[in-house]
Amino acid sequence: MPDRVYPDTTSGPFPAPPTTDTDQSDREIEYRAVEEFAGEVLDDTVEMYVEFDPTDRAQGIPPTGAERIRNWLETIAENSVNVVARHGEDVVGHAVLVPDVDDPESVEDVEDVEWELAIFVLQAYQESGIGTQLLKHLLGHASELGIQYVWLTVERWNAPAIALYERVGFEPTGTENFEQEMGILLA
Repeated sequence: MPDRVYPDTTSGPFPAPPTTDTDQSDREIEYRAVEEFAGEVLDDTVEMYVEFDPTDRAQGIPPTGAERIRNWLETIAENSVNVVARHGEDVVGHAVLVPDVDDPESVEDVEDVEWELAIFVLQAYQESGIGTQLLKHLLGHASELGIQYVWLTVERWNAPAIALYERVGFEPTGTENFEQEMGILLA
């Protein structure tokens, strides 16, 4: 059972990758689940994070520098749920759910685990609907895997991010000084 408070009603269903959609800037965006960060998808995602504006980092992620980014992605990939957004050959967004447990390798039943969300979209692709679609596809993929409890924290001043999370179905569940905690219960 979860330690956090979650909404009483479930949200969803959400689309699951792979799918292709046109964003609000008329760009064709592909949403794809990533089972393992290796090879081309690892290189392309590292490149996205190298280009990512470090002033938009939250809680120390993404790390800076190509080698630190590569190590971070390889570390989280094994026990997390990942979806990337691609425009042509370029990764332009990444959303991840990480199990909120002391030992991620011990997760046997995903239904009983709370999963923490992080999402990043390159600045040049923001405000075009990609973040919303990326988040929906991550939640759709998570739901297919049996995940129910997803939570996040966001800086209280980050109104665009809070609005995005609320549009998808997240609800405020707690606050700290500088952060708003939000949760969603998947169908």
